[in-house]
Amino acid sequence: MEALTPGVLGDFWGFHGIWLGRFVKLRLGELTLDADTRQLVGAEGEVHLSPKAFELLRILVDRRPRALSKHELHELLWPATFVSEANLASLVAEIREALHDDARQPRFVRTAHRFGYAFMAEATAVPESAPSNGVVNFCWLLKDGRRLPLRTGENILGRDDDAIQIDSPTVSRRHARIVITGAEALLEDLGSKNGTFVQGEPVSAPVRLADGDEIRTGSIVLRFRMMRPQGATATWSGEERS
Repeated sequence: MEALTPGVLGDFWGFHGIWLGRFVKLRLGELTLDADTRQLVGAEGEVHLSPKAFELLRILVDRRPRALSKHELHELLWPATFVSEANLASLVAEIREALHDDARQPRFVRTAHRFGYAFMAEATAVPESAPSNGVVNFCWLLKDGRRLPLRTGENILGRDDDAIQIDSPTVSRRHARIVITGAEALLEDLGSKNGTFVQGEPVSAPVRLADGDEIRTGSIVLRFRMMRPQGATATWSGEERS
């Protein structure tokens, strides 16, 4: 794991181009980039970006105004994987469409001719606020009667060493993520081969989880649980029936 210098999106640890840690919201023109919930929000609500396009935007914003080469971006987005150069250009086009940007007269994403791309606009930090009721819920997953605790922030599900381990050949190394922020939990598929499902429905965009929701990653079924603490001290047991 590579340590990175603190950037405008917070204090990060980098792992294959996915930043972990404490994030802040950033104002990008008329839009707000929330790296914690992985959302781009405008006046009319959320602006959809695919998971890879969101990662690319976050990388470019955090390293602005430096131009990143196409090779560097490929390594961050698709480590040790061969993909066509057209994939990167497609993600840039998706970002520009979401930002209402023009490739010929860019306000946000600049093309460095025969080199790569850079984020050229100002990005203003939006101060984080605590949950309105001051409550932070305890969240966990149930798998075969055992609790898998979830921490505040990002929780990766998969077979990777740094993930919440789900040992199954039907589960990708970095299959999905659950982001816990205060009293809210969001689930997102990370482009897994066999998909992620909530209550039997495929996850194609971030989904807000409710206590008791059934999550399926590949062929593995998990149960999401959320509990509001009753006092200053919470007791955790090692097993629980689903």
